[in-house]
Amino acid sequence: MILENDKVYTFKIANGDELIGKVIAQTDTEIVIHQPLTIIPGPQGIQLLPSLFTTELAVDVTINKNNIVMTAETREQVCDSYLESTTGIKPIRKQILMT
Repeated sequence: MILENDKVYTFKIANGDELIGKVIAQTDTEIVIHQPLTIIPGPQGIQLLPSLFTTELAVDVTINKNNIVMTAETREQVCDSYLESTTGIKPIRKQILMT
């Protein structure tokens, strides 16, 4: 899968964690993502928690591609939650009215 910079992706890491983050740079061996959040299943659905608790929230992190088991485009609703969690901006989607 070819990843586009400035797009949000979901990553399954070898330890089982599922991360979401915006890809900002990449090399043959590494991917740099902005403000990664870990996806945690909860009673009301999924929750997005900071992947690193001891750093600034708006940090860029480097992930070794050897530690990534799966990569996929992130669902629109989850992208919206990521944007709201990382920026405070609540996206508004246009809805098409059917009559």
